[in-house]
Amino acid sequence: MKKKAVVLLSGGLDSATCLAAAKADGFELYAMSFDYGQRHKSELEASQKLAKAFGVVEHRIFDLNLRQWGGSALTSDMDVPHEEAVGIPVTYVPARNLVFLSLASAWAETLGCADIFIGVNSVDYSNYPDCRSEFITAFTNAVNLGTKAADESWKWNIHAPLQNLSKAEIIKLGVSLGVDYSLTTSCYDADDDGRACGKCASCLLRKDGFAAANVPDPTRYI
Repeated sequence: MKKKAVVLLSGGLDSATCLAAAKADGFELYAMSFDYGQRHKSELEASQKLAKAFGVVEHRIFDLNLRQWGGSALTSDMDVPHEEAVGIPVTYVPARNLVFLSLASAWAETLGCADIFIGVNSVDYSNYPDCRSEFITAFTNAVNLGTKAADESWKWNIHAPLQNLSKAEIIKLGVSLGVDYSLTTSCYDADDDGRACGKCASCLLRKDGFAAANVPDPTRYI
């Protein structure tokens, strides 16, 4: 029987590539997305399309309202900046990946699954502290101490296959694994039809990545 893996699936370019990588590694896929009060729902629609395209066994969309405290341009009425940030940008959602990985671990434990995939990257990224390798290492240590694994002599594997890849390298990997990037959305400030603004930090990283990879950009821009 195939080993199970829970894959965090936002609907963006990185998470789609991560999903493809988990499938290529031979895992039976369980995808987890979050309706966390983000600015638009197009990324959740994208996650559903990707889950179907990759034949996941089950796709859960977890309802988690981070707008209760805001603190980010993605979970409040702050404007999304269209210029490069200095330091941690206002689009950083406080502790988001910490929360997401914790919930993914809870679901994985009930599935009898010790493998979780997350598409974090610390090369071409927006300077988010919860995308760095130190965080993934620390979380792996914590989850191995704070779950049944601590007493039952098994170990969690938190896979971050994109951690040290540039955006161009991620795109090339995804293309080799059959990712249809027209199904993905990365924009922080998409319109009601899901079209990307083309100006936010995420759009600029995506544009530059496709250009550097010499791959046509299928994104629908405003």
